[in-house]
Amino acid sequence: VPSCSSSSVSFSSEPSSHQPSTRLYNAGTTKQQPKFPMPKSLSYGEESRTYRRTIYTHDDWIKHRAPNRYFLRAMTTFRSGVYANILLPVLSVVGVAAFTIVWNALAVQYVDFRGVTHPGLLASTFVPELHLPMAPFTLTSASLGLLLVFRTNTGYGRWDEARKNWGMNINRTRDLFRMAAAWYDDVGAGVTEQQRQKDLTTLSLATWAFVRSMKRHLSPDNDEAGFRKELFDKLPDSQAESILNAKHRPNRALFDLSCAIENLPMHFLRKNQLHVALTKFEDNLGSSERILASPVPLFYSRHTARFLFFWMLGLPLALYNSFKSWNHIMLIPMCAFISTFMFGIEELANQLEEPFTILPQQAFCDKIYQWCAEMVSWRPGDNGLAVNHYAKSCDFAPTSSTNTAMTASEQELS
Repeated sequence: VPSCSSSSVSFSSEPSSHQPSTRLYNAGTTKQQPKFPMPKSLSYGEESRTYRRTIYTHDDWIKHRAPNRYFLRAMTTFRSGVYANILLPVLSVVGVAAFTIVWNALAVQYVDFRGVTHPGLLASTFVPELHLPMAPFTLTSASLGLLLVFRTNTGYGRWDEARKNWGMNINRTRDLFRMAAAWYDDVGAGVTEQQRQKDLTTLSLATWAFVRSMKRHLSPDNDEAGFRKELFDKLPDSQAESILNAKHRPNRALFDLSCAIENLPMHFLRKNQLHVALTKFEDNLGSSERILASPVPLFYSRHTARFLFFWMLGLPLALYNSFKSWNHIMLIPMCAFISTFMFGIEELANQLEEPFTILPQQAFCDKIYQWCAEMVSWRPGDNGLAVNHYAKSCDFAPTSSTNTAMTASEQELS
């Protein structure tokens, strides 16, 4: 086991039983320990993220553009996971509004049920009226708007990049397997049909194993049991164990995929072209890891949350004199309405910031598995079109089975 003399870090080639964890705070990190404990159970808003893993079809887009969509969205307001997550700050603002009404009724005046105005019980004391001018909120609203716009744009940008990474994975798996099935040189290498099916099936499973390992790598710990079951159901036990025991599972799966490509009988230049797709897989994995491990700078998101929270807490005092209803009672529902949608904007950015638990990653993996499994049975010429076979993929020499005669210029080029 080699080790570095200037450091206590050592590197071992022995298999590790290390189980990956998605816990935020582990020993040896530079992050501050949380002052508040992790919740013992997931909130409704957190659990509802699983219902946002949507893949649209044409029928879904028709519903999405339906003329009655505004009424449908309004009817589901109280079932929204986004609004459930902001219930506490909204109730805080409503509480300030109710407290302001009661305080001013005691300190200034109130109106009874017959519409008669009476002085407050503390009107003759030095208890002041609670209210603020609207000017400070007007002046700072533009700054708050800029903070929220940047926050939501950044959150959507992270979601968009994660979705593009998975889209590139899907495209590259199709591209890789298309080339492998078309370039498999069973004629030049003299392999049997059974061997061709075995090699391409191994490549298909290795391709699926990488994307499934990537999905597990980017998912919470509750995906571990399903991941293990799928690996043992689809892969040989030894290959499944090697992936599960690896410290970085997607890297191990990508190594297996590279080995499966090297075992294919084809020209080395064509193999190099297949390896280009693997490099793109590595790039997509690294980009996704960066998104998962690096949030929007915490000082920015925390400052935005504090700004919004205290701004909203002070708003009922500024709006108090704007309502001439009975004892200013309409201040309460209006503050609930405004705070719900103001806090909702920040909550949308917060939900988009970590995109992997709202992306349909399992559906992507299942589709990749189905598409690769289908292409295993494809071979050049199975649709009746003429195919040129070559005896050796390294020198491109034509065999007697060539279906189309070569021109003089083509022979010269070959």
